[in-house]
Amino acid sequence: QVQLVESGGGLVQAGGSLRLSCAASGRTFSSYCVAWFSQAPGKEREFVAAINWNSGSTAFADSVKGRFTISRDNVKNTVYLQMNSLKPEDTAVYYCAAARLFGLPRSSALYNYWGQGTQVTVSS
Repeated sequence: QVQLVESGGGLVQAGGSLRLSCAASGRTFSSYCVAWFSQAPGKEREFVAAINWNSGSTAFADSVKGRFTISRDNVKNTVYLQMNSLKPEDTAVYYCAAARLFGLPRSSALYNYWGQGTQVTVSS
């Protein structure tokens, strides 16, 4: 069993930055794909970014390419989402998700471990 705990959300002005963290307990992220999804009010959960823990390969939604980066810390067993040049449309609850998967799947249905979510609000 993997427990995921997100942190780092908050209120920021447009153009600002935030770094979200996803820490795992219960086991390591080895052999897992870890992803971030966002869900704005009244909208479906959307893929933001993913990282394959073993290979280090990454994937991003087109809407965040060039602004967001995803990275991992093997010692802390933590995945980070660095969000720069934030826009009001980035406002959402951000969820960390994980699963033992090959590649970098973008479908939320393929992930079986989820964190509780952290609110990101970007003011204009």
